[in-house]
Amino acid sequence: MVMKKHLRLRRRSDFQAAISGRRFHSGRALVGFAVPTPAPQTRVGVTVSRMVKSSVERNRARRRLREVARLGLLGPDSPLHQVGIRYEVVLIARPAALELSFADLKAEATLAALRLAKLKP
Repeated sequence: MVMKKHLRLRRRSDFQAAISGRRFHSGRALVGFAVPTPAPQTRVGVTVSRMVKSSVERNRARRRLREVARLGLLGPDSPLHQVGIRYEVVLIARPAALELSFADLKAEATLAALRLAKLKP
């Protein structure tokens, strides 16, 4: 299933605002940044580090992270949703995002959501 456009960050200024926020998580496969927003819903932007060399691999990592975000960060049982604050989240994929299984990638995204929401896992 595809993440809806109104739930995605699309402008460069939105990405830069979220990255300049104070909340961040650094993991093996991804780096996450978040900033609170007055918008009615949490929005997620996905980008891939240039350390992932080929465009085919970058696009594959982007698709995997977008699906993980749709399942783990935007759902009603998401740690970000439980806090009651809406966020703009940027996820940056690292090369390990292609090596990990989807379940491990989803677990790391859930841990990132817990850290970004300031909850203890």
